[in-house]
Amino acid sequence: MSPTDPADVRCLCLDVDGVLTDGRIYIDDTGHRAREFHVHDGLAIRWYQKLGGVVAIITGKESGAVANRAQELGIEHVFQGSQDKLADFQCLMKRLELVPAQAAVIGDDLPDLAPLRACGYPIAVANAAKEVKAIARYVTERPGGQGAVRDAVEHLVREAGRWKEVVERYERSEESGKND
Repeated sequence: MSPTDPADVRCLCLDVDGVLTDGRIYIDDTGHRAREFHVHDGLAIRWYQKLGGVVAIITGKESGAVANRAQELGIEHVFQGSQDKLADFQCLMKRLELVPAQAAVIGDDLPDLAPLRACGYPIAVANAAKEVKAIARYVTERPGGQGAVRDAVEHLVREAGRWKEVVERYERSEESGKND
């Protein structure tokens, strides 16, 4: 597959544990699980959507927290409990009427390898497994759960020549005070 220009990326596909979160799962005395999400990632997801991009989640686990965060951010395409991330990625591409070259995938570990190899713009978080980093076109400076998605989105938007559009929204106060 020839390299995809960031300006041609129309869909950003995210893993959860290790990408949107730091990979830790908190379990309290009653057995309730919790995850922690970074506000900078949510803000960047919103920019990407406002610029016309689609954001999707493909994760191997099922979590109410993930469903709630996705809803809060307006992420419509969420695959939880994925047994085959590549098949779910391919399903997503068909649903969106896109080709895999029009997608970027952000991953951190071995279950993400197949969709990373299939997409046009593979991205690894800073603390990803070496196998993931080896196939990435971009490796974030921040680790998963600590603003890595924001780093990746900013990279894509800058490389596509659209960063000024994002900054101007804040300079005009259109987005002033909004945080996700």
